[in-house]
Amino acid sequence: MAVTPTVSVLIVVIGFTLMILVGSMVPQSSARIPRGRGRGSKWWGIAKVGEPNNLIVNTIRGGANIGNNYLEPAVQAVLRKKQQRLVRENRGVLEAIAKGANEAIVECKHQFKNRRWNCPTKSFWRGKNLFGKIVEKGCRESSFIYAMTSAAVTHSVVRACSEGSIESCTCDYRLHNKYTRVMTPEQNWKWGSCSDNIEFGYKFSRDFVDAGEKAREMRGTMNLHNNEAGRIHVQSLMKRQCKCHGMSGSCTMQTCWMRLPHLREVGNSIKDKFDGASRVQISNAGILRDVGRGGRGRYKFQLKPYNPDHKPPTKKDLVFYEDSPNFCERDPRYGVSGTYGRACNVSSMGVDGCDLMCCGRGYTISVKQVVERCKCTFQWCCQVECKNCTVTRTFYTCK
Repeated sequence: MAVTPTVSVLIVVIGFTLMILVGSMVPQSSARIPRGRGRGSKWWGIAKVGEPNNLIVNTIRGGANIGNNYLEPAVQAVLRKKQQRLVRENRGVLEAIAKGANEAIVECKHQFKNRRWNCPTKSFWRGKNLFGKIVEKGCRESSFIYAMTSAAVTHSVVRACSEGSIESCTCDYRLHNKYTRVMTPEQNWKWGSCSDNIEFGYKFSRDFVDAGEKAREMRGTMNLHNNEAGRIHVQSLMKRQCKCHGMSGSCTMQTCWMRLPHLREVGNSIKDKFDGASRVQISNAGILRDVGRGGRGRYKFQLKPYNPDHKPPTKKDLVFYEDSPNFCERDPRYGVSGTYGRACNVSSMGVDGCDLMCCGRGYTISVKQVVERCKCTFQWCCQVECKNCTVTRTFYTCK
């Protein structure tokens, strides 16, 4: 039977209307989540600038021929314009950033050395390849990477300020000679000396690390939250350190200042949050920001728990919105090599045990003779001498 033009038009209109109605009925949580790793992670490439053939010392060169605002091309390649400006305005800070990025890599590898995902890094010095393709997924592992790199830069910049390595900052004198005496069970103490400048490091890290991230998209909102969480962990772990004063070591009075925690302590704290990270989604309610003359503004998305029965994440919590790969099998999409050939602990029931590490595939046992240092003695003065001993070790490796 032939269909008249009028009936054809009516069918198209009805179909289009049904599509609109069905689309409006789809809940927000089932909407497609945008892919991507965010825009602010390219600076991670700074971690490789200090390697051979990549200049970092005197990266901001002086002299009449070049001027004080020159950056090496290798540095410009991984920094956004705002980051380049911050580096130029704070001479000496680039070395601190590079050191912090490298310390973040070391800490990440330490925290996950006994996990299926052991924080592998690539030899490429471009930031997008440094931690591999896992950062393209909005999962727990990405949340740790962003929080840890942000925390390490904060920590390194604060330490550099106290060491006098950055021209635009020093240690924090605000508490110096501030007579806030507190009676403890043993003695009095007062503020003095020079504290680590967490205020400068926190602000610089926020301006530098967050550059390029957009709060108008899901991934950018996640990255900004985790970046801030890393900085808060450093700030909240600052400790009071004191020096005793008094006759014959009586310690009748102490002079105290605020001191940075060890980065390992920060890494441990962030790792605890990784294990309890919150899965989130975008809230229907946004915050209108930057309203201009025309009445227009940008919405900063808010994060809410994926499970409505869970509490909203705090500022120190890590957040994610996608499931992690199982890391058992090789997955080229995310640069996962699997756990084949990984060492495991046969006596452990934890994540480093052969049952969990090998994903139920079993393991192989090999016995090898290895040479180790032994019978070490202290020689006056001042060195330690050791002998080489051959010992038999048993190794367990995932199939």
